[in-house]
Amino acid sequence: MSEWQDFIFGNIAEFSYGTMPKQEKLGHGKYPTFSGYKYQYKYPEFNCDKDDLIVVARGVGGTGDIKITREKCYLTNLSIKIKANKSILDNKYFYYLFSQETLRYLDSGSAQSQITINDLSKIILNLPSLQEQKAISSVLSSLDEKIALLHRQNKTIEAMAEALFKKWFVEEANADWEEVTVGDFVELNRASIDKSYPHETIEYLDTGSLTDGKIDSLQSLFLDKAPSRAKRLVQHNDVLISTVRPDQNHYGIIKNPIENLVVSTGFCVLTCTQIDPHFIYLLLTNSGMTDYLHTIAEGSTSTYPSLKPSDIGAITFQRPPDYRLKEFADIAQNSWEKIEKNYIQMRTLEKLRDTLLPKLMSGEVRVVY
Repeated sequence: MSEWQDFIFGNIAEFSYGTMPKQEKLGHGKYPTFSGYKYQYKYPEFNCDKDDLIVVARGVGGTGDIKITREKCYLTNLSIKIKANKSILDNKYFYYLFSQETLRYLDSGSAQSQITINDLSKIILNLPSLQEQKAISSVLSSLDEKIALLHRQNKTIEAMAEALFKKWFVEEANADWEEVTVGDFVELNRASIDKSYPHETIEYLDTGSLTDGKIDSLQSLFLDKAPSRAKRLVQHNDVLISTVRPDQNHYGIIKNPIENLVVSTGFCVLTCTQIDPHFIYLLLTNSGMTDYLHTIAEGSTSTYPSLKPSDIGAITFQRPPDYRLKEFADIAQNSWEKIEKNYIQMRTLEKLRDTLLPKLMSGEVRVVY
């Protein structure tokens, strides 16, 4: 560690606030606006190049997050652009340095979260040589690239299943097919924790940790300390649909769950006893159905858009013949086996990355370069 040096961030970087785009220019041009949270509208100007370093400076939930821009874009007033001295600091290294422990601690706002350029400029960075920084970021980014590749593969596999579903059950649907409801073929919220539950600790899945079929994280909790919503029990091939804000895409299929997995009561759990779960999953998660469910949710009397399980059970569809359902089930099962294998690899790589990252950043583990 003797060759590591301390730097005052303001001495090795320049900072500039993003600016509010002009209303009359929004929707025109070829560059996306970027708030630090998402890329959104087209704009005729850019103030960030690809691979620029930014920190989210304001907003709800993301203040202090570090991002690297994916393309030329127009950075809005929610974020700060960082132009580091490239002979001293590697952008990717800085990104990873604060990827687990963000800069949220710099938040100087009271009513509203806020990080200022003055806050950033005072940070003390203990840095290895530029060569070692690049070697470290190369190791970590190679893991991230492998994870991203597996994620893209899963998206492709699922898109192929969606296309087949649409072709067979929408475009080629027969008017003679019987109209039925989802509730005719599934059990809703079949099992919940009761006094006979044998585990003292649980792995808890809340609605925000499942998006577009991918579980981001589980919370390890003592059962007696778990939130009141930690009640639903699931089994292999159960379909989960969030009843809160359906347009947020918090849904998925549970595959080979660990025995103490518990999910939030914010999910409607569909146990597909008489029909292929992948058919039900694709029926309930296509964009048209998501919009429909959100419309129902917005009509609810609760404080935020939400569904009742009975709303999902009441959804109607035309039931295809058994032979076609069987044919689709065989194809879908094979597809989701591939998806699940990829997810297992992704979780392994994510665990390796998250284990390595603090060790590399502290110098406990060194990279040969």
